[in-house]
Amino acid sequence: MKNTSKTLRIILAVVIGTVLTALTYYFMLPPINVFSTGFWTYLIMIIFFYGLPLGVVSGLSGVSRGTSKIKLNKVFLVIAAIPVAVLVLGGIFSSTFFNALKYASVIEVHESDFSEDMPEADVVTNISLMDTASASILGNRELGALSDVVSQYNVSLDYNQINYKGTPKKVANLEYVDFFRWLNNSANGVPGYVMVDPVGNDADYVKFAKPMIYVDSAYFEEDLMRKLRFSYPTKIFSSVNFEIDEEGNPFYIVSCMKPHVGLFGAMDVNEVIIFNPCDGTSQLYAVADAPSWIDNVYDGDLACGKYDWYGTLSGGFWNSIIGNRDCKQTTQGYGYVVRGDDVWYYTGVTSVAADESNIGFILTNARTGEYKYYPVIGAEEYSAMGAAQGEVQETEYVASFPSLINVESEPTYIMVLKDAQGLVKLYALVNVQNYGIVATGTTQQEAKEAYLEELYKRGVITEEELPAPETKTADVLVQTVRLATVGGETVVYITAEDGTVYRGSLAADESLILITEGMSLTVTYAETEHARIRAISEWSEKAE
Repeated sequence: MKNTSKTLRIILAVVIGTVLTALTYYFMLPPINVFSTGFWTYLIMIIFFYGLPLGVVSGLSGVSRGTSKIKLNKVFLVIAAIPVAVLVLGGIFSSTFFNALKYASVIEVHESDFSEDMPEADVVTNISLMDTASASILGNRELGALSDVVSQYNVSLDYNQINYKGTPKKVANLEYVDFFRWLNNSANGVPGYVMVDPVGNDADYVKFAKPMIYVDSAYFEEDLMRKLRFSYPTKIFSSVNFEIDEEGNPFYIVSCMKPHVGLFGAMDVNEVIIFNPCDGTSQLYAVADAPSWIDNVYDGDLACGKYDWYGTLSGGFWNSIIGNRDCKQTTQGYGYVVRGDDVWYYTGVTSVAADESNIGFILTNARTGEYKYYPVIGAEEYSAMGAAQGEVQETEYVASFPSLINVESEPTYIMVLKDAQGLVKLYALVNVQNYGIVATGTTQQEAKEAYLEELYKRGVITEEELPAPETKTADVLVQTVRLATVGGETVVYITAEDGTVYRGSLAADESLILITEGMSLTVTYAETEHARIRAISEWSEKAE
């Protein structure tokens, strides 16, 4: 009878251990992969789940008075010590202390020419300057106008940068507000997403042709990560990003990692899963074979982290700690640039020893992981942000992390200035090599034109390099003519019959001295910053 009772208690202990093991896996979702620290942690938990109930059973059976209990404890201690030893020793021997050069060689960095790779554009449309906080404000405002969905769904806080039909966009799917909203709406799924235009500063809600079922805010078998783990039990997941293809169909882009050093060291993306959240189907690709329409395989933090390995560890571990010879690192933060069909991360590179200025910057392809380095010396991003904020300090606007553009072969930071509510109010351009040259405007183009004027005033560019202003023609009956000296230059001011003032430089056009009161003229002019003052480029007297 005692043996039967003992057997039942052992069976009960095994059942308890099995249930705890299964529940932990269901909620923790560790990869069954020896290269994952999560796997070894889970293994320690399994040993505990079985060891504790069996230990209690042994105690109840009176085994503790003999040597069997001691032997049992030793067995469990030895078994538990194995994963602990793997975690500790694997972490040590996978560290940068023993493998600095291996970490540094994870990526290759090619030096490139700034002017060649970043040609100047007449209109800046490929820079995404809006951060997630500002995009979220626009997205929530758009969703708030839709009474049929706003009570059941929120907009996800994870806005992802994509290249959609050649232009930068930020997208975020809707998500269930809570468990009860999911319970009420799981049969209908998630109906749409919000697309934010970070250049035009507007947002649109887009409804899916077919709703998403597997999302991060769902529960049980519809939970996105649970569906992915049960489909790919051995994969080590990294970032999971929501994207849409060129036809507007939703997908999750799931990056999978493997170590390049030892068991756990220098983790990097080697595969990507394209997951369809509408029907739960997916495809696994090597990174090199991933379709070109996807944008986010490597996230920005990983891209910057890998460059920091390259920049600080190429001279060895001790050099990164003590000497810092030729050590360089990325600045904190990154921006986005759309080039061709891809999204690229931008961030500055600074010396570890002296980080008050940048010694260059890098662009990293978010899909392929390619790195390009540009040796452009100048102010680091936060100094430029401070300069832009100082230009409009009375408004207390806050600058976003900048990106880089080419203006007349001048490396130039471009950023947005936001008010206290996080709304974009102004654009600012700051010269990289001289961050005292700052210009702002309500649009990117207006800011660029003001910046060119600043470059001209500082002697950085010539008058011929200034853009030709848009001109118009008018018939003018001269009422008064006056001369004035402005900045050491003689200027002719002509007041027309309707009160509009036309001005012109006598040094640029000596014939302006011939204009007298009462003359009828045909004037070619450009608008100025003053609504009723116009700049003359050409004039002629009207025939009687």
